[in-house]
Amino acid sequence: MRVGIGYDVHRLVEEKKLFLGGVEIPFVKGLISHTDGDVVLHAIADAILGALALGDIGQHFPDSDPGYKNMASGEILERVAVILSENNFTIGNIDMTIIAEEPKIYPFKDKMVERIAGILGVDRSRVNIKATTNEGVGSIGRGDAIAAYAIASLEPKT
Repeated sequence: MRVGIGYDVHRLVEEKKLFLGGVEIPFVKGLISHTDGDVVLHAIADAILGALALGDIGQHFPDSDPGYKNMASGEILERVAVILSENNFTIGNIDMTIIAEEPKIYPFKDKMVERIAGILGVDRSRVNIKATTNEGVGSIGRGDAIAAYAIASLEPKT
């Protein structure tokens, strides 16, 4: 078994759509990023790449490459899933925490779990999402940003 951790944070801005866990969330702000800014999928991709000892998404999908501009993060995770398979591993478990003052995550959790499990080709019982606030502390607490942590455990393919 291998284990990796991923983290991502992006600032919130008006007039941009918000995507978390591959799901569009109705909100007045969205996340600034070279891609669609989905911190959930970015953290999962980093956790998987870390568990494989293959660097991070910045190495595989550099923001200096215009080909990745505005790319859907679901496509990034799909490509990481291919890398995972090519290295003869599968997902054991994904556990993640989203840190945001708002919007509330709970109403969208099931859709996110379903989307992530679908991209990774695993049963939804292998994906867990938790959410918390930053209790008003720092940029996340002020509602200026959203962050996510992910842990991925990988099992060798049988």
